Amino acid sequence: MSLQQNPRERLRAITTMLGAVGSFAVMDALLKRLSAHYGPMQLAFLRCISSLLFVLGAVQWKGIWASVRPANPLLHLVRGVLGTLMLGGFVYAVRRLNLAQTYSLFLCAPLLMTALSVPLYGDRVPARRWLAIAVGLCGVLIILQPWGAGFGSLAGTAAAALACICYALSASAVRTLGRQNTSLSMVLWFLVLAGCGSGLASLSDWRTLVGSDWIWFVAVGISGSLGQLWLTDAFRRAPASVVGPFEYTAILWAFAIDWLFWSATPSASLILGAAIVIVSGVYIILDERRLAELELALAPGSPPP
Repeated sequence: MSLQQNPRERLRAITTMLGAVGSFAVMDALLKRLSAHYGPMQLAFLRCISSLLFVLGAVQWKGIWASVRPANPLLHLVRGVLGTLMLGGFVYAVRRLNLAQTYSLFLCAPLLMTALSVPLYGDRVPARRWLAIAVGLCGVLIILQPWGAGFGSLAGTAAAALACICYALSASAVRTLGRQNTSLSMVLWFLVLAGCGSGLASLSDWRTLVGSDWIWFVAVGISGSLGQLWLTDAFRRAPASVVGPFEYTAILWAFAIDWLFWSATPSASLILGAAIVIVSGVYIILDERRLAELELALAPGSPPP
């Protein structure tokens, strides 16, 4: 029995995925707090560097430098550029919007990844998945409410949309990079390249760090590193169709954090739109799982059910 078929491994993968989502939510809340004093690109740079220090420490401690040697450096570079835009856009979005609003848009990424798999990898997407994508986009319209007041921040909405698109493209690139690179290598070079890009972009608006903020940047590094580590471990232990749906628990964290720290309660349209986006994304993930299991059962030499 393989790791991905072991029920205990799947349960552990789900647990680590939940931990990863919670860690990233804490990190994003800290970035939102810090965004009142620092620019988006400066925060993106400091987020990358603080996490990179922990990753480099782990590599040095285990003595596995050979495993992080990059293959396909050009695609790593493209992913680094996308990461720079994604982090900067996300930080700008959480500064203008609350976490729940930003997350609701960001959770459209699985829908975009499914659509992008057609031009990027020549995948065939069944009509039912295109329908799910269309339904998910209707959920986005309900969140945005272009016919009314909407978010009240067009710039924040545009930044969240940019971050979502860049994340979907970056995640799609992992499909190719993962064939020749280890998970740790992809994490390390993403942080290095996105850190360099955001650092250069932040020079014109750099602000001196306040002494009392150092503890928050350390917390960003710890939560970001733990989130990345647990996320990678979750996808290593179980298929994306098993752990992917649990990424959507992020919206629950966002609702709770907004309410506890910023006294922001979600509107009915936000809850409805987010629910539609989540249902559409989970449907696509589960449909992919069903199709993969069917292909495995029909493969020559496969054991009878």
